[in-house]
Amino acid sequence: MALVKYNNNSISDITTAGQVATGSLVPIKTLTASSSATLSFVHGTDGVVLDNTYPIYKFEFIDIHPQNNDDFMINFTTDGTNFNVTKTTTYFHDYHEEGDVEAGLTYNAVRDVAQGTGDAFLTHVVGNDNDQSCAGTLTLFNPSSTTFVKHFISTVHLSTAGNYANTSYVAGYCNTHSAVTGVRFRIQTGNIDAGKIKLYGIKDSWWA
Repeated sequence: MALVKYNNNSISDITTAGQVATGSLVPIKTLTASSSATLSFVHGTDGVVLDNTYPIYKFEFIDIHPQNNDDFMINFTTDGTNFNVTKTTTYFHDYHEEGDVEAGLTYNAVRDVAQGTGDAFLTHVVGNDNDQSCAGTLTLFNPSSTTFVKHFISTVHLSTAGNYANTSYVAGYCNTHSAVTGVRFRIQTGNIDAGKIKLYGIKDSWWA
């Protein structure tokens, strides 16, 4: 008797490991920073897919290292050029100082957005020491919809300029009926000196 079943078939019927987990996370594009002012993913540009191919898209931030001590930010476009989509967001973060002097959890009204078109904050101040960076994810839901607003949720952990472990939790929506066709990331001042951002499409979602 088989101990493991996959899609109602005995494990003995599976001929390769790839059949066990074909996966719903499909790699689309990786951008690598090298003193980059921005990292942008625009549909139809250099292999980027950001349309109705997938109902959910996921970005992974890997060791984003800033030129200056500053915030990691995001904006969206509906025309592939102008990153100025109207957004409303919420922002809170937890923090713990390296020397165990201070720790807490707080809502940060300074970094939320209320129907703004400027870049939205994804983090507190990321440190620019040689060993400092931020890492995390952002999920964008159904960007090709021309009916609903476009929801996004982000969690990013960072080593701050003040030597704190800080996790920033951001959620919001692009308040537009137009399809979102591009996403841009940057540091508020200065370049992204190093790091990678990966874009994935998530298939097999419940409405797909």
